Amino acid sequence: MSAAPDPATLFAQKTDAELLYLAQHARQYPAAVGQAAVRELQRRGLIPTELPTGPSRPPEEPAPVEPDASPLAWGVLRGVFWPRPGYRTTPLLLWLNVLVYLAMVVMGADAWQPAGADLIRWGSNFSPLTPAQPWRLLTSCFLHGGAAHLLLNMASLVFLGLLTEGLVGSRRLLVVYLLSGVGGSLLSWWWHTQGLNSVGASGAIFGLYGLLLATLMRQPTAFTRSGRYTVLLFVLYLLASSLAGGLQAHTTDNAAHVGGLLTGALAGALPRQR
Repeated sequence: MSAAPDPATLFAQKTDAELLYLAQHARQYPAAVGQAAVRELQRRGLIPTELPTGPSRPPEEPAPVEPDASPLAWGVLRGVFWPRPGYRTTPLLLWLNVLVYLAMVVMGADAWQPAGADLIRWGSNFSPLTPAQPWRLLTSCFLHGGAAHLLLNMASLVFLGLLTEGLVGSRRLLVVYLLSGVGGSLLSWWWHTQGLNSVGASGAIFGLYGLLLATLMRQPTAFTRSGRYTVLLFVLYLLASSLAGGLQAHTTDNAAHVGGLLTGALAGALPRQR
């Protein structure tokens, strides 16, 4: 019986190309074949004696990191609600409106459609009481007839505050806002001879529209020419759409809108005090 051939002798007879092929395709053969081919290549000095323990792989690319939306959302909220230079009065008014609404809800008013009695108790512009309680002309401007009403008005307040407060100054914007709110409530009380129970910041907000328009007329260089026309057309569009919507919805007080707009425009036309 002849002895089995020595594997080392068999691989010593193979060419370099054959050994390299066997080493590179070791997974296709028994483990002993690949190991023997590697040892023979090492003996011939064609590959290093120390080899990595595992197969060589290209470095894996790091998994893409999904952007975290939390910092962005927090930054937006902070930018809207937190005061900063050139934007101090707007967040103050925003907080006042939101806190009054929350207080009214906590005290039992319906969050979506507060009852008329609750609004009167909190200071609405109620025609039978306003002549004897004129402070209602102002307090009604910080009340809202539900969450949707509040959200719509506060979105407009932030938009106008960002556009206007840096131009006119925080103190002037506050004064015009309050005067416009009273002016809108007063015209609304006078116009609705059949009686009313009115709430909302829209009169004061329309006053900011008037202030912005007057400021654009008095300070045309505050914007570039194209920017001035863009803002003017956008504001006029919002005014027209809001007033048109008020004509269709009986719950919208256009008298307060017009009163606030006129008050804000007149106040904005006055020279700014240094």
